[in-house]
Amino acid sequence: MNYFELINKCLVELNYKQETSFSQLSKNEHEKLKNIINIINTEICSLEKWNFLLREISLTLPAQTGQIANSVNGRIAAVILDGQKYFYLDDFEKFFTNSQPEKTYTSFNDKLLFPVFDEEKEIKIIYYTADCAVSGTGEEKKVLEAETDESLIPEPFSEPLLVYGSCMRLKGNPQHTRFNYWYGMYKEALANMKAKLAVDANAAPQVNLFRT
Repeated sequence: MNYFELINKCLVELNYKQETSFSQLSKNEHEKLKNIINIINTEICSLEKWNFLLREISLTLPAQTGQIANSVNGRIAAVILDGQKYFYLDDFEKFFTNSQPEKTYTSFNDKLLFPVFDEEKEIKIIYYTADCAVSGTGEEKKVLEAETDESLIPEPFSEPLLVYGSCMRLKGNPQHTRFNYWYGMYKEALANMKAKLAVDANAAPQVNLFRT
């Protein structure tokens, strides 16, 4: 379901008038709804270690340097070098004195620091992307903004999470006649997605609701 379809689905749930074109979504309520959909989408993508956000990149570590620009767009999940997993070390100062433990790396000033090697090394990095949307042409991006953009949250979870979650956030009133229905559908979809798509599927689902 693309961005325009999500907005119209929310309008139906809210008993508002649907629009026939994306350009017509210019009223204050439309703009507020667009913003809320993106807030909900970003919050959900940031909530857990979702397997649908896992990406892989290969970087080249030059010889005799021990450092490389951190071009990873997101949270690093694993670093593989010479077929071995390297672990993150908070104490970056050890890398400047070459006294760090074996098979460790750290970050400092937008750089990733590694042991110094005599030869060039290829580093494979698995990470959770910070992007939460994808364009109609397949380009991943931070937010939903164009008509054909879609959430990275896979179907069938994206529709109930974004529609019902956005309706709850927009109204922000538990006394609203449909609030409990929206909450129930949202909670069920989040729990199901957590059970099926979270890397740590054994953790209990957590539902956070915020008011605007």
